[in-house]
Amino acid sequence: MGDPEIFIGDHITTCLSPSVYDMICTAGFEIRENCDIHTIITQNGDIRWEVITDCVTYAEPGQGLDYRGSVRLLGPVCEVVHLHFLTLTKEQFEIQYAPWFQWTNFPELFLEIFDALESLPSPTVSLSIMKMASCLERALGDVFLLIGKKCPFLLRDLLASEELAQVFGHSVMDVLKVFIGSPHGLNLRNILWHGFASPQEIPPKYCSMLLLLMAGLGQLLKGFLQQTEVALVHRPFVTLTNLEDLMVFPGVTYEILSVLKEVMTKSTFMLKIMLPYWEMALVKFRSHRFADCTMLLLTQLEMGLRKVFAAINHCPDRLLTAESTALYTTFDEILSKHLRDGRVNQLPLLLGEPAMEFLWDLLNHQEGPRLRDRLSHGEINLLEFPEAAASQLLSFSLVLSLRFMDEEVLSMFKEEAAINLLIRLAGDYSSRCHPVFRLKKQVLSCEESIRIWPLLSLPEELGQESARLERNSEAYACYSLITKILRELCRHVPENLCALCAMGDTGALPTVPTRLLSPVLYLILFFIVLELVSIHIVCGKDAHEYQKYLKFLKSVLQYAENLVAYTSQEKNKWNETIILTHAALLKIWTFSETKQMLTHLAKRELEVQQSCEKTCKSVVTKNT
Repeated sequence: MGDPEIFIGDHITTCLSPSVYDMICTAGFEIRENCDIHTIITQNGDIRWEVITDCVTYAEPGQGLDYRGSVRLLGPVCEVVHLHFLTLTKEQFEIQYAPWFQWTNFPELFLEIFDALESLPSPTVSLSIMKMASCLERALGDVFLLIGKKCPFLLRDLLASEELAQVFGHSVMDVLKVFIGSPHGLNLRNILWHGFASPQEIPPKYCSMLLLLMAGLGQLLKGFLQQTEVALVHRPFVTLTNLEDLMVFPGVTYEILSVLKEVMTKSTFMLKIMLPYWEMALVKFRSHRFADCTMLLLTQLEMGLRKVFAAINHCPDRLLTAESTALYTTFDEILSKHLRDGRVNQLPLLLGEPAMEFLWDLLNHQEGPRLRDRLSHGEINLLEFPEAAASQLLSFSLVLSLRFMDEEVLSMFKEEAAINLLIRLAGDYSSRCHPVFRLKKQVLSCEESIRIWPLLSLPEELGQESARLERNSEAYACYSLITKILRELCRHVPENLCALCAMGDTGALPTVPTRLLSPVLYLILFFIVLELVSIHIVCGKDAHEYQKYLKFLKSVLQYAENLVAYTSQEKNKWNETIILTHAALLKIWTFSETKQMLTHLAKRELEVQQSCEKTCKSVVTKNT
């Protein structure tokens, strides 16, 4: 199936590069000194920010933060904060700190995270930091908009903004940069969201410290809001789009969960050090924590694909976190066609088109749910995350994991009907969120709308206007052009799509002459369908012809947009509409005559191919 290296059991103990491992697992433990919690938190629960910010050190002037030095000094502070939280009951924590989490618009999350602090290094701590980081990013974006107009997309840009520095102060923002905002620091957000850190490598004390920082930011924000007399407005959560189109697998059953649990121990897709994340994902699904399940699956899908990517492309060093001077190997590169050195990425060839299209639909296409982006940037309400999304991801993860197993073990799993069905459905998958699919869907919707149009009654004033235009000579000229263009287009319909001619048959068009728009829209729709069928031909156009073709398409789009404006009840410009329509039809006919439409080029290509085949057959027959 692929490079043999992929199927060898792994002996990897860490996916953190030496310097990153040192920063996370060593630097914060080098200084052993006892801090007094009361120097950090007052009796009233106020956080003394100056004690925390004093631990942040700076390199030479103009060189920015000394990240390792800051982590060393912050280590004891994080430790005492963690021990302090462990002494509190949930009720005590809620009374003292819950009011300071209101600014995040998700205060209940932090009570849940407090419960996780008692865990030893575990997936629970890692998941808590992931959720806290995404919640913090969203909340900071809301604060940014108190002053700024367009919120930065990347967390590092948000933390570096002057707008947030005006609210919280530069020194406070530097503290956040040490923990989550820079690849030079602990960078907890990125190493977890990209699946690099195993559960054992994340000290719980950093989770406790982030929890305290969130409360401290709430206290600072309260002072700013009182001073400026403004109110914090939270942006609404994003609704996942086109999720229904991705529902290709049946709902996850107990049988599927059991198989996945067994597969985890036998598939080389999973790293052994990461198995606790996979196990927790199943637990979260069973307990209906679908957002948690999806977060864990996404990070481990990226980790597993990175492992395959590194093996199949013969670059084992890419499995590790990059140094701060280089880029991580993330989904963006893993799923790309080419590597950074220009070589062809072998991973898409190994996975195959159906798997690649599913991943692109789920993660990247703008019209898709973009699950990783939405979750990691805090744009989705975690409490209302749909089961269907987690279910599809679980099923896909199972099918993908099965591909990296010993053939004998795989054949045993294939004997189960439910597993065979998942494999077949995954193998038949085609993109639902690619622009071509979305266009096909819109075409069908438009065709249905136009087909029922003649059944709709016009308002009286529009009916009178239409009747007056019956005698308009330009309107009849439009009908003549429509017929002429349709006949020409029908000559180029591929043989396997002759049914399209029924759509282009002028006899099937509405016969009421006063309703010119219906047939002209049918014509445009028919033209779009023909071009869509031959869309692959566009790659054969040179730059000049490509630009001419785009210019033509834009003119058709402009006509449609003008049509919307001219025929609106506010404008009601029917005379101008007919003139506009006649001009547009002439433009379409003229372009059609150049034989540069994709359907023309496709037919020409087919004729050349058939001619070559005929010549080859003739030569073979002659030689025999």
